[in-house]
Amino acid sequence: MRVYLHAGAHRTGTSSFQACLSANRGALEAAGFDLAYPGRDGIADGRLALRLPHPRHARSPDDAWIAGVTGEIARHRKDGSRDLILSEENIPGRMYHFYKGEFFPAARRRAKLLAAALPGPVAHLVYVVRRYDQLFVSAYRKRAEDNAVPTFAEIRDRMAGMERGWPELITILRNRFRPERFSVVEYGARGTSAALLQRLLPEGAIAAPVEPERSLNLSATDRALKLLQARYRAGEALDRPAWQAVVAEHAGDRTDLGFAAFTPGQIAAMEKRYADDLGEIGGMDGVTLVR
Repeated sequence: MRVYLHAGAHRTGTSSFQACLSANRGALEAAGFDLAYPGRDGIADGRLALRLPHPRHARSPDDAWIAGVTGEIARHRKDGSRDLILSEENIPGRMYHFYKGEFFPAARRRAKLLAAALPGPVAHLVYVVRRYDQLFVSAYRKRAEDNAVPTFAEIRDRMAGMERGWPELITILRNRFRPERFSVVEYGARGTSAALLQRLLPEGAIAAPVEPERSLNLSATDRALKLLQARYRAGEALDRPAWQAVVAEHAGDRTDLGFAAFTPGQIAAMEKRYADDLGEIGGMDGVTLVR
């Protein structure tokens, strides 16, 4: 058996891709695939709950993590012969570390432990990358929906000044998983989730996969985020339906209130860095850049 791994990145339509897996689950299972993906954003049949170490777990032994991940993956397998499609954006780590100016600080260990727990070799690894300025703003806005956050002005210098970036992460994923094929897809070339699924799998594995019917991750407007932050800072705790209601109520107000923005100089520097980094990734052995 072999593994087909979709590892993110965050804020590149991962939830929509997992909804696509859900929408095509019957056809994929009939074609001989087992599926493992989480149930974020209301994906009812998503059950994957990977537990991988964060930086605070630096002293914890590897064996316990590997055993836990091995057991979790086993829950999603019908038998030992079927290929596995696994999709999880948190494989390299969480977005929270961006606030500290850290780009997936535990990625090397997390990838090593997951690779040790996988039931077979990775046939194809697909990873979608995005411009740094867009990624960081989108990550900040997403967290601000359901958490009190510092103002963007307080943290943007740390984000803009990160030393590590996509080339370092892609190198980690390549070296730890050693996939037979590794496709790094630039966000602008991602296409639909159905197209990304066809890219991940062998040609002809599934005919004409369907696109998910509903759109996930409705983006909160500046107005909604400012109102939510005022409530969080006043000590309110909102459950998911409550904060989603605020997002929906103000979805039509597209007024730019400056909730999260880098300076023009920071944007220009990150655009150049991203272009340079794509060039570096495109020249890596064992990696195919799609742009």
